[in-house]
Amino acid sequence: MDQIVIQDLEVFYRVGVPDQERAQAQRLLLTVELEQDFTLAAQTDDVERTIDYAHLSRRLLGFGDDCHWKLIETLAVDLAAMILREFKPERVAVEVKKFVLPEARWVSVRVRRPP
Repeated sequence: MDQIVIQDLEVFYRVGVPDQERAQAQRLLLTVELEQDFTLAAQTDDVERTIDYAHLSRRLLGFGDDCHWKLIETLAVDLAAMILREFKPERVAVEVKKFVLPEARWVSVRVRRPP
């Protein structure tokens, strides 16, 4: 299967279990892997026959507007559902990296849909 990968897109969403952590948007990194057969897109050289990653990136940047989540697990599942619904890849994997443990570079959650 062919892939488009958006690696470590910097977004600012309100996520965290304590209310005070969700009070302000915090920096997260998103990695999105889209699986699709891009044969027809390559043959026609037509952006309409592929997944427009620039459009997806803009959608991801604004996805957290007026929203909040307690768990990055919930956020990752919500992101995967939106991508499947709006961009229609055959499969999607979403990784959310959060910078909350001073002893670790990051904590991340990764989901793949459909399984």
